[in-house]
Amino acid sequence: MKMIRKLKTYKHALWFLLYSAFYMTAFSAVEKAGHVHYHVIHTWLDEQIPFCRFFIIPYFLWFGFIGAAVTWFIMCCKNRDEYYKLITMLMMGMTIFIVVSVVYPNRLDLRPAQVEGNDIFAILCRYLYRTDTPTNVLPSIHVYNSMAVCYAVNANETLRRKKWVIAGTDVLTLLIVLSTMFLKQHSVIDVTTGMVMSVVLQVICDHIFETEPERAGADARIYSSKQGESGSRA
Repeated sequence: MKMIRKLKTYKHALWFLLYSAFYMTAFSAVEKAGHVHYHVIHTWLDEQIPFCRFFIIPYFLWFGFIGAAVTWFIMCCKNRDEYYKLITMLMMGMTIFIVVSVVYPNRLDLRPAQVEGNDIFAILCRYLYRTDTPTNVLPSIHVYNSMAVCYAVNANETLRRKKWVIAGTDVLTLLIVLSTMFLKQHSVIDVTTGMVMSVVLQVICDHIFETEPERAGADARIYSSKQGESGSRA
């Protein structure tokens, strides 16, 4: 009975779990598609950014960062709409990424020919390059998902009271964004499109999940503004 009650308590997590299974299946299929022609993404600015193996740490921290954030919003967030808003953001962005990968196969040629050294950072970089192909990189999901979580954490009434949580989230998000370029995992174009997409979809989600009090407040401000303009003209 306890297990059944727990399942009912967290049944809202089912949607994201089902989507995650779909996304991993779709991503695997796209990666194995083996297109004959890939569009190479490259800018002169990419050449100005040096390879830095130390950024492998924030790059890998991304997995725990996203997982921990989603788990917190599932289990601890009192406002269920905030959870649905976050997963809607994540699902929209990752779906767009899959579609782009299908209609516009893309790749990078930025990685160093060889990562020298036997330190943990170099070892992890070589592991990353072996397990992750430099294909289907536009837009950067590392960047997009990090920013989506950053928005959600900063907007949450409980979390934003904890300055160390906000500071840690903001700094880690910045380091993850930088890591994608300093590890040569993404081009500046991938990062930019990921950031722009996050802003656009955040605005859309803000509108979709806008509460009635927020709508009433916005309507009141518009009405007051119009009244003020009418008064000034009179």
